[in-house]
Amino acid sequence: MNSHALLYSMISVMVFFWSGNYIVGKIALREIPPLLLAGLRISLAGSLMVPVYWWEHRNKKESWDRGDVPLLIGLGVFGVALNQLFFVLGLNRTSVAHASIIIGLTPVIVLLMASARGQEHVTTPKLAGMFIALTGVALLKLLEVKPPGGGGPTWAGDGFVLLAVTAFALFTVYGKGATLRHSSITVNAFAYIGAALFLAPITLWESRNFSFARVSLGGWASVIYMAAFPSVLCYLIYYYALTHMQPSRVSAFNYLQPPVVTLMGIVFLGEHITTALVLSGLVIFAGVWLAERG
Repeated sequence: MNSHALLYSMISVMVFFWSGNYIVGKIALREIPPLLLAGLRISLAGSLMVPVYWWEHRNKKESWDRGDVPLLIGLGVFGVALNQLFFVLGLNRTSVAHASIIIGLTPVIVLLMASARGQEHVTTPKLAGMFIALTGVALLKLLEVKPPGGGGPTWAGDGFVLLAVTAFALFTVYGKGATLRHSSITVNAFAYIGAALFLAPITLWESRNFSFARVSLGGWASVIYMAAFPSVLCYLIYYYALTHMQPSRVSAFNYLQPPVVTLMGIVFLGEHITTALVLSGLVIFAGVWLAERG
C-alpha cells in the first residue's frame, strides 16, 4: 500500500470512529452527567497515552524542552479539554444530526484562523464559501421545527457544539507548528495529560455524590469507546495527517461525518430527518466545498 492510500485509509478510520462518537456519547449521557462524562473520558484517554508515550520514547532522547511545554499544554486545554467538554455539553442538548452539521463548519473556522496566522491565503471564492456555509447555519436554526411534546435541538446545545468547533480549530492551527517539531504521540500525550489535570477539579467535584455502581456495563463500554477510539486513536491519526496536509484540507474530512452520523442517529437513536436539516446541511456543505475549492 502506497503512502497516499495508507494516509486516506487512516483518515477513513478516523471519520468512522468520530461519527460513532456521537451515538455512543448519547448512550453514555443517559447514565452519566455531561461534565463528569467529559472528565472521565479525558482522564482515561490521558492514562492510555502514558504507555504509548513511554513506548515511543523508551530508547529515544526527549524531543521537547521547557520552552515547548506552554504550547503543548495549551493545545491540551483548547484542543482536548475545552473541545470535548463543550462537545459533550452540546450533545446533551441537541440532536446528533445538528451536532454533526455544525461540526462540519470546522474547515471554515480553521481556514479563517490559518489565514490570520499566514498559513493559508483567503481568496474571493473562499470568502464566498464561508458566507454560504454560515448562511446554512442560520437556516438550520430559522427553519427548525420543534418536535411534538418539546425536546429536540436547542440553541444552547448548538452553541456549545460551535464552541467545541472553535476550540478544535485552535488545536488544528496552532498544533500545525508543533507537529513539525514533535511526533503526534508527544503532542497528544501532553494534550491529554494536561487536559486531564485541567479538568481534574471538575471531575472530582462531579464525582462526589455520583453512584458509579449504578452505571451499566453498556455505560462503561461507552466511556471506554469515547476515550480509546475517537480520543486517542483518532487524535493520533489527525495529527499524523497534519504533518502531510494543510490544516484546512485535513479538517475538510469532517464534512463526511454528517451523513454517516445522521444515518447512525436514525438507526440507533430513532432520530428523524427534517426538510430544514437536509436543506441547511446542503447549503453548509456547498459553502465548505466552495471554500475548499477556492
